[in-house]
Amino acid sequence: MSSAGEGGDARVGVLFVCYANVCRSPLAEGLFRHLAEQRGVLEALRIDSAGTAAMEGSPPHRLSREIADAHGFALTGHARQLVRDDLSRFDHVVVMDRQNYATLERLAAPSAFGSLANYRANIRLLRAIAEPRAKGRELDVPDPIGGGAERYARVYELLERGCAALLDELKLA
Repeated sequence: MSSAGEGGDARVGVLFVCYANVCRSPLAEGLFRHLAEQRGVLEALRIDSAGTAAMEGSPPHRLSREIADAHGFALTGHARQLVRDDLSRFDHVVVMDRQNYATLERLAAPSAFGSLANYRANIRLLRAIAEPRAKGRELDVPDPIGGGAERYARVYELLERGCAALLDELKLA
């Protein structure tokens, strides 16, 4: 989907979403940006991340930053709260787990104030993009918070497969 976003921006908008926007979604954002740059398609994209219960202004988790550094890219920015308008500003909203996906479905649904204006987001689970036959827990990128470096390494592997599959699907090159 390549529709003009805010301000007539014709880039494809991709938003990664997790719970607090400090571990998984900033790592996915940085990785997706890195992969897009390697493929020469970064200029065709508008990439961001947010959390359904973000720790507004917090930097990415130390272990997410370390795994990004180990793979040749840096994480920048700070956590931000997902807002309903994000569903109108981004073409693809890529969610890390089923719990946060359910939150986005509720957010996207019509409310007492009516339907969301200009709603266009394609909301999907990241693992479903890379593994279309996945079911249940296989659809979740587990939250690594409270785990060690090996848990973050496992999350990175899942993110890498999903981000590469999404870039393949977008066919920007």
